Amino acid sequence: MDGDILDSIWFKTVKKPKFERLEKNIKTDVLIVGGGMAGVLCAYMLQNAGIDYVLTEAKEICSGITQKTTAKITCQHGLIYDKIIKNFDINFAKLYFKAQDDACKMYSKLCKNIDCDYEIKDSYVFSVTDKEKIDNEILAYNKLGLDSAFNNINLPFDVAGVVCLKDQAQFHPLKFAYGLSKDLNIYENTKVVQLLPNKAITNNGEIIFKRIIIATHFPIDNKRGSYFLKMYQHRSYVIALKNAQNVNGMYVDEKDTGLSFRNYKTLLLLGGGGHRTGKQGGNWKELEQFAQRYYSKAKIVGKWATQDCMTLDGLPYIGRYSKNTPDMYVATGFNKWGMTSSMVAATLLTDMIMGKNNEYESVFSPSRSIMRPQLAVNAFESLIGLITPTAPRCPHMGCALKYNRDEHSWDCSCHGSRFDQDGQVLDNPATDDKKLR
Repeated sequence: MDGDILDSIWFKTVKKPKFERLEKNIKTDVLIVGGGMAGVLCAYMLQNAGIDYVLTEAKEICSGITQKTTAKITCQHGLIYDKIIKNFDINFAKLYFKAQDDACKMYSKLCKNIDCDYEIKDSYVFSVTDKEKIDNEILAYNKLGLDSAFNNINLPFDVAGVVCLKDQAQFHPLKFAYGLSKDLNIYENTKVVQLLPNKAITNNGEIIFKRIIIATHFPIDNKRGSYFLKMYQHRSYVIALKNAQNVNGMYVDEKDTGLSFRNYKTLLLLGGGGHRTGKQGGNWKELEQFAQRYYSKAKIVGKWATQDCMTLDGLPYIGRYSKNTPDMYVATGFNKWGMTSSMVAATLLTDMIMGKNNEYESVFSPSRSIMRPQLAVNAFESLIGLITPTAPRCPHMGCALKYNRDEHSWDCSCHGSRFDQDGQVLDNPATDDKKLR
């Protein structure tokens, strides 16, 4: 696969800091496993709180999903508030919004001291065909006291409806994360290969800890929490277009398979082509066809793909890994909204580790009810993957792998693990490489 696909524009336009590999046995109060945005922010918050910690990253920090995000900092997570009010209640929805709004404000504060192309932009969710969904979300905004009024939208096609949330933001995620991480206690190229009680075995040393935060995108411990049933993974694609439109805002379709738009400097970032990992979807071809139709003079100067953990009810899992693991924490299931959810995770988990009460703990608790329709879908997909009599199999839980011709990878539709053609892990929850030849 060529570098333009593997590397986003964020990766190409920044110089990353270097961190040492762990070369000895160490002790720490808190071990953070996973060096994406969530892990880096957890390290930053713990350091500011004066808590002894270590962060380990199997490769290089922010080299996974973080460097492939479209980097929207917004409380507007699709048509989430109507769903939350219906599934829970209005007070629950208010807490969810407040948590995300606090996260946006913290980014605004931190970005004042980091050169990361931070820009205030209005955020929009649109529907091409379903005005009723948009109307219901506007009613939810009204109940929450949010202003959804706006003047016009800058899209090259007609929509059935749109809801706006003003004064949100976008930025360069790697400039931010690298700027934040330079003084943090981080070990790169340090892969946790085994977790024992209060001990992590890495590829080159052991870490004794009192508490642990698992921030590895999809949790790596299968024995607890049932995350293999509570989540599935969704792939989506981005192309960067030169000589295209300035949409002057952040736009996303309410459908998982719809399009998203935002600008970065002179480029238009067009996202979409989404599908459940291991299934068929529009991929880059869908985006290229759209660009050819609406931006015929534009030139594609980059393209990449990303992957998101999707939860049963559309809310992240942030808190204790399970009911029976009081000193083990998790941050996962960000449902395509990893920027604000990472900040929520860092502040919430830091408070929990310090023994402070946090009003958002119940909202994001990983132990909340799993009785949602998506549970049956996840269980069915896992069953099909397990009984499909083909090779190769995923080392995570034994499901059949399917070859992805667009990305030249082997993908698991059960839980979203991916491998390159040589069997190297591209995306977890699998932690071991797979012999494919």
